[in-house]
Amino acid sequence: MEIGVAFLIKKLIAWLLMPMPVGMMVILAALWLLHRGNSRLATQLLLGTLLWFGVVTHAQISSLFLLPLEAQYEKIEQIPEEVEYILLLGGDKERRAWEAIRLYHRVKNAKIITSGYSMHDRLSDAYKASKLLIEAGVRAEDIMMQEDVKDTKEEAAKMKERVGDRPFLLVTSAYHMPRSMILFKQEGLTPIAAPADFNDRGEDSIWSLFGARHLQKTERAFHEYIGLLWIYVRGAV
Repeated sequence: MEIGVAFLIKKLIAWLLMPMPVGMMVILAALWLLHRGNSRLATQLLLGTLLWFGVVTHAQISSLFLLPLEAQYEKIEQIPEEVEYILLLGGDKERRAWEAIRLYHRVKNAKIITSGYSMHDRLSDAYKASKLLIEAGVRAEDIMMQEDVKDTKEEAAKMKERVGDRPFLLVTSAYHMPRSMILFKQEGLTPIAAPADFNDRGEDSIWSLFGARHLQKTERAFHEYIGLLWIYVRGAV
């Protein structure tokens, strides 16, 4: 699948704004200042970076970032009768496919649409998710794939071609749902939020510093807030 330059630049900018790259860039700046003989400022930057990593890898802080995103939509239980399609957004990241399977067994004549490309693998996320669904008991004839979409906006545009304005269940991670709903509604679609993969906030010790799992949660939140900001900027210009 051909990846455009604009898409790669967008991905690079988003990556550079993540907590880890930001911290590493500050460390590099501190080392450069140390090399130039400005040890005082270099020390301040290094101490600031240590504090930064302590904040973004803390359990309570990461949950604080994610909670406003995940709290916007609850797990769906009441499913409208006219629903036929279930869109599994972005393949099976964070094991969200299990929510699609649960809904599949509750919707009469349901069709699951898997979506997502893969930049590093010859097999797309859509294909890999479809294989998992089949292994879990979903009939192959009830699965459709969208393999040529690179991001949520392209997934929305592709879904518009398939279902028009008919309502469908949108399955994605709870933290990604707010941005997804905005993008899909902008395309004139009628998505019904079916969030999955709610993050575990069981660990809330004040001493839970420098946890890789908590850093991952913070990065997820940063990615969504940057995406929401981009939607706002594009809508304002």
